[in-house]
Amino acid sequence: MARKNLDDWDCSVGRSLTILGERWTILILREALLGTTRFAEFQSNLGVAPDVLTDRLSTLVEYGVMTRDSYQEPGQRARPSYHLTSAGRDLHVIVGAYQEWGDKYLPRAEGPTMTRRARRTDRPVHVAFIDDLGYEVPADDVATISTGN
Repeated sequence: MARKNLDDWDCSVGRSLTILGERWTILILREALLGTTRFAEFQSNLGVAPDVLTDRLSTLVEYGVMTRDSYQEPGQRARPSYHLTSAGRDLHVIVGAYQEWGDKYLPRAEGPTMTRRARRTDRPVHVAFIDDLGYEVPADDVATISTGN
């Protein structure tokens, strides 16, 4: 597999999209966050072509978003399994943001297909900007400032 060239981008958004911006990647991450680990499960749940799935999983492994292990059912050959690393688990916020945006601007008549809740309190959670003191900052109050680097 050809290595993707992160050096083509000064911007961290561009570098991130080099790894995460291909079609199917966010959906693969969604499935992994839901507990999917086996190639056949990813393929069945998503309906993605095997060669595309192989390429996307290989990219995620190459860049440390997932690890590749193996498992073996009795009487079967060893097969790969995929698990999120801490870098991959940090993408939960991005997947959640996509879902919130879709639920708000492209809603289904039946309502959302999933919700997110705090494990400790069972209270609903949402994606937000948080300042260095731990307070939520409305998106309209967040300034994006170029560092000139």
